[in-house]
Formats: sequence, C-alpha cells, structure tokens
Amino acid sequence: MLCTTMIVDMCDSGLHTPAMGTPRITLTTIGYEAATLLDFIASLRAANVSRLIDVRELAISRRPGFAKKALSAALEEAGIDYVHLRGLGDPKEGRAAARAGDDARFRRVFAIHMRTEAAQTDLKKAAALVAEGGACLMCFERDHTGCHRSIVAAAISATVQATILHLGVRTGRARHNSQGVRELVEERA
Repeated sequence: MLCTTMIVDMCDSGLHTPAMGTPRITLTTIGYEAATLLDFIASLRAANVSRLIDVRELAISRRPGFAKKALSAALEEAGIDYVHLRGLGDPKEGRAAARAGDDARFRRVFAIHMRTEAAQTDLKKAAALVAEGGACLMCFERDHTGCHRSIVAAAISATVQATILHLGVRTGRARHNSQGVRELVEERA
C-alpha cells in the first residue's frame, strides 16, 4: 500500500490523494518531549485530533501531566479520547538500545516485538481506531525518526490506507488569559 509521510506543525485532516481521487484517512503522530501539557493539547486540537493512541509500553512520565491518569483526564476535558495500547510499546531492551544510540539494535528488538501476539492484537485495535479518523499516535520522543511510533504508523498504514503526518508541539500554543491562567488557544477553522 502507498504510504505518504509528512512532517508538519499543523495538519489538514481533509487531505486528498490526487492519484486516487478519494479522501484518505490522516494518521498523525506526536511526541511530548520538552512540551507542556497545554501546548501539547493545543497542538492536538489544532490538528483536529479526536483520539490519542498512547503507544508507550509504560504510560508513566516524569513530565507533569503525561502519566496515563492525568493525561487521559486532561484529554477528556479537551474533548479528545484517550486509548493506551501497551502492546505497541517499545520493550525495555529496545528503549535501552535507542537511548544508547544503537538504532540497528533498537529496530531489531522492536521488529521482533511487533511479531508478538500482544503487539499484533493491539495493532489490529489501532488500525480499527485509525480507520474511524482523527487518530494520533503518541510517544515521548520529539523526533519521530528515532521513535518506534513511526514504525507503528507504517504498520498501520499497511492495512489502513493513510497519510501519516508527524506533528510537532509548538511552544506557545497555549496562552495566559486575563486572569493569568494558561488556557488552550482555539485555532480550529
């Protein structure tokens, strides 16, 4: 299947593929490294994301607001569904290889993991969710090229014809209101 990948700060979920003449599903991915929760959510909303698919093996974080319970509550408040698919997370050995800069070992470990029953089960769930539209895969790394979410996105696009957009969290998407409280900036058309 044809897979189109683009990197953007904001995306248009109504993309069309001229060769096919029919609307394509847009699958976005995002990393929250160095992001604030409000800027992260504002970036999702600007990209018209309606469902965040967390593909971390362990949905925990030292960054405030990005642990599973806090993140799912904040997303619910913003009108975005949250789904954690642990089976699509990078196993400990793969994360260690990535941190060590051993890309070949990271990719080998993750390729083996993707053949497991847990990964295949969650891949089918993710593909079904992506087919509904408005889905975004999330992991930690800001740069998608060194993150397993790019591999997961490509695997999904092998079953669901999708255009893949790698989003960046733009600092300052959230702003302070007149009372000094940070709030999301509405940028939807």
